[in-house]
Amino acid sequence: MSVFVFVRLPKKEGEKMRRFLFRKKSGLIFFALLVILRGGIGIEAQVEAQSLRDSSGGAAQGGAFMKDSAARGVPLPVKRIVIFSSGLAYYEHSGTLNGASVFSLPFKTGAVNDALKSLVINDPASANPSVNYQSEQTLLQTLRSLSIDLSGYPGMAEILSGLRGAEVEIASPTAISGRIVGIEYRVSHNPVTGETNEPWLSLYTAQGLKLYNLKEISAINFKDPTLNADLNRALDLIAASRQSDTRDLDISLPGADSRQVSLSYVIPSPVWKVSYRLDLGGAGNADGAKPLFQGWAIVDNDSDTDWNRVTLSLVAGRPASFIQNLYPPYYLSRPVLPLAIAGTAAAETHDTAYAAEPIAPRAMAKSGITARVREEFVEESVMEMEADYMAAAPSVAGGVMQTARGSAAGDQFEFTVKNPVSLDRRMSAMLPLVEANIEARKVLIFSGTNPAGVSLNPRLGAEITNTSQMKLPAGPITVYDGGTYAGDALIEFWNENEKRLISFGEDLSVTGVISNTSARAVSAVTVSGSVMTISRRQDIFRTYTFKNTARYSKSLVVEHPKTYGAVLESPEADEQTPQAYRFTMTLPAERELIVTIRESQPLSERISLLTLRPEAFLSYVSNQEIPRNVRDALERAMELKRAVDNAQMNETDIQNRRNNLISEQDRIRKNLEAAGGQTQQGQEYLKRLVALDAAIDAQNAAFDNAQIATKTARQAYENYLNELNL
Repeated sequence: MSVFVFVRLPKKEGEKMRRFLFRKKSGLIFFALLVILRGGIGIEAQVEAQSLRDSSGGAAQGGAFMKDSAARGVPLPVKRIVIFSSGLAYYEHSGTLNGASVFSLPFKTGAVNDALKSLVINDPASANPSVNYQSEQTLLQTLRSLSIDLSGYPGMAEILSGLRGAEVEIASPTAISGRIVGIEYRVSHNPVTGETNEPWLSLYTAQGLKLYNLKEISAINFKDPTLNADLNRALDLIAASRQSDTRDLDISLPGADSRQVSLSYVIPSPVWKVSYRLDLGGAGNADGAKPLFQGWAIVDNDSDTDWNRVTLSLVAGRPASFIQNLYPPYYLSRPVLPLAIAGTAAAETHDTAYAAEPIAPRAMAKSGITARVREEFVEESVMEMEADYMAAAPSVAGGVMQTARGSAAGDQFEFTVKNPVSLDRRMSAMLPLVEANIEARKVLIFSGTNPAGVSLNPRLGAEITNTSQMKLPAGPITVYDGGTYAGDALIEFWNENEKRLISFGEDLSVTGVISNTSARAVSAVTVSGSVMTISRRQDIFRTYTFKNTARYSKSLVVEHPKTYGAVLESPEADEQTPQAYRFTMTLPAERELIVTIRESQPLSERISLLTLRPEAFLSYVSNQEIPRNVRDALERAMELKRAVDNAQMNETDIQNRRNNLISEQDRIRKNLEAAGGQTQQGQEYLKRLVALDAAIDAQNAAFDNAQIATKTARQAYENYLNELNL
């Protein structure tokens, strides 16, 4: 049983150890391979972690920012930072450069796409600046591209098996040189473990082919410098995969003179937050005339660089932003076409010719058919490949987001902190944003959306006006009143000179109850084209009953919800929002206040008179809200409708009598067949059949007349209604 000890060394010491182990003359290269490869350092797990990097964004994993510029030798320090409320930050570096300069900007992987999309270099004296970076390839792909493949968990046997033909020098125990032929396994008998397969190295030496047991080889040295370089490269990649997930953009600025240079980029960033304080008692003012309003911005520096006296700006707005994968390489598929090479001539046989018969060009016909088939086959194959290519090609439109309108940038508002900001890495800070004396008055707020019949307390609130001459973003407000905490409120984006209502608690000394009633009245009735239209007006009454138990009066704002399609009748609203009317009133001390708000809503009802039932006619005729002339017309229509119904009933009665006679006739005819026509009973049946025939003829004539009468009555009814216009 082998025991391996893994020691994590600092980067510097680890590099020294690696160089020591792989010196050609040390004879320890086999030990390094044995520890790293047979011990199993979990390369596959690291490969998966490297392959699953999220290159679509870095903000969700703690942000993606520059490493310490001073530590990495960046000659241009960060001078300005603009943080957007949409989750992005604009970084600007500036400084003086003397001559040509080459430096690296490190970014986390999730920010590389944004950096490549937004990087701007401003160097007027540099004619050909360049930015280089290592293309994104997974660790697995890079390891497999080397001559020594360390992907997966390869052991010594697997590595040597993949290096067939390589020239090596082994110590077993004496130094032996040769070329690797391969690895073969032989059965070994062990009294403890039983039979095992042991790997043997097949080596071609000056003395011929020889086999060496791997467990008896103490050292292996590759004589090809390329193999040693690839082994070092593979180990470097594995070691680098354990480091932080950063990528460098190498910036080269050729130039000869001293000059001012700046560069900027946009990368993901934590959004900045804002919180406000409002002292309704006027605390903080010398005269106490107006309440004090104060706002603080909360910013987070979750990068790996310290902010040292940077100009910090905070932008409230929603600029259009998207991520496009510019970092990884992309390849497009292309169709594969056959080579335009003439084929060999087909073998042909020629029949004996006969002078009396024409020569049949069989071979030519056969060759022509073959050519046509080949041509059609090639054309079809090309079409299929072109279709596959078009289907596999990535859609340009699929990854593009529609940009905002040109005026969107003007809707943003920028706050710039007065003094330069210094903030250590991984730290957060509160920065003063606004401090002003604003117009505000304390009010109670009662919402008309509260359930009816339930006694509720109005909200403690304030009517505030933004007189700070600044557009303020949305955020929480901590309210103080009387020198103590009063509650918390929320406010949306607050424009200059805009008046808002905020609420931060409940007033237990005031109660309010809502009651709802409604009434309908006919306002107009029209009849046209057999359709009667009844216009009604519905009055909606909502009564608010308030009781103030306090010893002083209070200002109250009632937010009455708008009824869809209704018009406010009384009282007149002081102001309105898209969803509600606002009424301002004063609650007297220790008294009740009743306020009724009336809205009217027009309603319309259309009735088809042609299909109206008699009882419905009667209800409209007796409705006193309908005008007299309309009721008289409806009464005449009801009479005509009654005539139609009577004629139809008469028609139905005649039809029923005729059907009964026909049924009786069928019964007697069957009896006649049973009794026989020559018998006395049969003679009686014959007489009755004759009488029934006469009766049926009479009913048929009556039925025809009844149908005509019904049609005439219905026509008169329909003509009357269609011509009616009131």
